[in-house]
Amino acid sequence: MWIFSFLTIPDWVYHLVFLVGFLTTLVGFVLNMLPYVNQYIIPVRVIGIIVLLLGVYLEGGLANKQAWEARVDEVKAQLAEAEAKSAKQNVKIVEKVVKKTEYYRTRGDDIVKYIDREVTKYDSQCVIPKEFVKSHNDAATKEENIK
Repeated sequence: MWIFSFLTIPDWVYHLVFLVGFLTTLVGFVLNMLPYVNQYIIPVRVIGIIVLLLGVYLEGGLANKQAWEARVDEVKAQLAEAEAKSAKQNVKIVEKVVKKTEYYRTRGDDIVKYIDREVTKYDSQCVIPKEFVKSHNDAATKEENIK
């Protein structure tokens, strides 16, 4: 069937070849009963059997092609279902990323406010206060440690 894959032959042509081969073979065996047509029996039978074999081959190839097309359609349906699930998961992931980004932004703003509030008391003394060291260490740890 790979030879015919390059051509776009409609399916009914394959059925027609099989039917012509079957009818020619049948006619070849019926002609044996007619006395005046006996000289054409062998060529008609040979041609009929060859066309019938070709028709059976083409029908088998067509059935195989249809089976593969059915499998392809099934895989396409599974792919579409997987893409839909993937889209839902992508939405969830984007929501988590947005929440985490907002969390880090608000946490950073809280730390900046804390530093502005506590550290500005010690600007004139030019010493490193415990609050500054504590806020610096808290910025590098989890939120549970900030009180």
